[in-house]
Amino acid sequence: MTEPLRFASFNLLSGRSMDDGTVLAARLTEAVASLDVDVLAVQEVDRGQPRSGGTDQLAVAAAASGAATGAFAATLHGVPGPGRAWRVADGDPVVWTAGSPHAAGPSYGVGLVSRWPVLSWQVRRFPAARGFLPLVMPGEGGGRPRLLVVPEEPRAALAAVVQTPRGPVTVVSTHLSFVPWAAVRQLRAIARWTAGLPGPRLLLGDLNLPGGLPARLTGWQRLARTATFPSGGPRIQLDHALGHGWDGVRAQVTTPRVGLSDHRPLVVHLQH
Repeated sequence: MTEPLRFASFNLLSGRSMDDGTVLAARLTEAVASLDVDVLAVQEVDRGQPRSGGTDQLAVAAAASGAATGAFAATLHGVPGPGRAWRVADGDPVVWTAGSPHAAGPSYGVGLVSRWPVLSWQVRRFPAARGFLPLVMPGEGGGRPRLLVVPEEPRAALAAVVQTPRGPVTVVSTHLSFVPWAAVRQLRAIARWTAGLPGPRLLLGDLNLPGGLPARLTGWQRLARTATFPSGGPRIQLDHALGHGWDGVRAQVTTPRVGLSDHRPLVVHLQH
């Protein structure tokens, strides 16, 4: 029997603990290392943000997973949140390799890191939809929770053609809109966009759409069927692994509790 291909998706929530609201690079390192996957898709990634101590969280995730390479697709530059102290990001993803200098910031977006070589990177961008999200955040230092009203932000999908031991695989990391109609449109656009990329294809991310809906909307395989949100006691699946061209594959899925974020990481081992 061949070794499984090990993937994971993790909405980092900027590395924030839901217990006390703190952000510690050491805690992020421990959480990512515990997943022990070959390819990790990450969302809500900070680079050079004051709230996360100026850390380059993509570099932290890459080092913790033993990745050879990775890339970060910023969705905005500046400080995310209600003040709109940011501008829309554009351009190509920033590619990381071991020894790369930490990125200047502040910026925020999605990323992907891989232990295997990556043959190419592409990004698909989406403008911000109209909408606001009431978000309960843990208080600093264990204080009372805070209610934030967060405006919708630009979104992006980052695609990597990864050279796995069983040939090229296209892996996509994305974080879709919390506005339902916008998330549906973005998901369908990603499915069309990736149709020209090498198969099999794997879409990983926080899709902000529940359960079996993303698979029905795309016609892709639903490789994971488990709740991922909220992290303290998951009741709904917002984080997904959708496959195209994985006929005959068996998926082993786990959602470990790792001590940070409001989402559980979704770990998927694929084996024929």
